[in-house]
Amino acid sequence: MKRREAVGAIAAAALTAAFKWTPAEAAKAAGLAREALKAPYAPAFFTPHEWDTVRVLADLVIPKDERSGSATDAGVPEFMDFMMNDRPDGQVEMRGGLSWLDAQCRERSGKTFLDSTDAERTGLLDDIAWPKKAKPELSQGVAFFNFFRDLTASGFYSSKIGIADLDYRGNEFVREWTGCPPDALQKLGVHYED
Repeated sequence: MKRREAVGAIAAAALTAAFKWTPAEAAKAAGLAREALKAPYAPAFFTPHEWDTVRVLADLVIPKDERSGSATDAGVPEFMDFMMNDRPDGQVEMRGGLSWLDAQCRERSGKTFLDSTDAERTGLLDDIAWPKKAKPELSQGVAFFNFFRDLTASGFYSSKIGIADLDYRGNEFVREWTGCPPDALQKLGVHYED
């Protein structure tokens, strides 16, 4: 038997088994599948403490506002967990950066990042969010926060919520191109040459 035939036989066996279900068995399987989809996400890379920290930090980078949901609403922590497993070259930077946040918070207030107050968290992030203004001794935190912020933005703006937030108009059929809308040209401060 050739490989292609073996794969075909395996697929056929699976289909045959599926068609032998009684209606009650099929309904039970569908119900189990629906329940599995409702289960909370279980991170594969992050520890429980890191997972909670990532969720708080991502929402500080992109909070919920009147236009759209937050980074966690958009599934950014799940995106990050996937990326850490898919691209392991970022694992050390991520894990080290989250540890750095906790160490800085402990040094400043005796608490972890999660246990710090909103003002304490914001104070630390203000110190590392602006690379040109940051003190040299905070360079590790600056590098981590740039990495984390970029990953948060990538996850958010590639999600359904982020695309809606951008008011993305791509993938729509345009019968006739009449140019950029006037309000967009005005916002950009440009105009068409006559």
